[in-house]
Amino acid sequence: MPLYDYQCQHCEAVFEVRATFKEKEAGLQPECPECHSMQTRQLLSSGLFLHHSDDGAALELPICGPNAGPGCCG
Repeated sequence: MPLYDYQCQHCEAVFEVRATFKEKEAGLQPECPECHSMQTRQLLSSGLFLHHSDDGAALELPICGPNAGPGCCG
């Protein structure tokens, strides 16, 4: 079940909500866990998008870590 980030428009608290796609499609409006206001809005989250090259092969993303090559991750 996906997690969604929400922010209360009353107290500005940021919180996560676990909801099904069906609940989201039905117009999910969660209650703020801090002040219990129903005036909340979903925050946009950044996601990871994989693209394919023109020949249909998946593009490789750099892997950073202890064995990564020079110049990895900036």
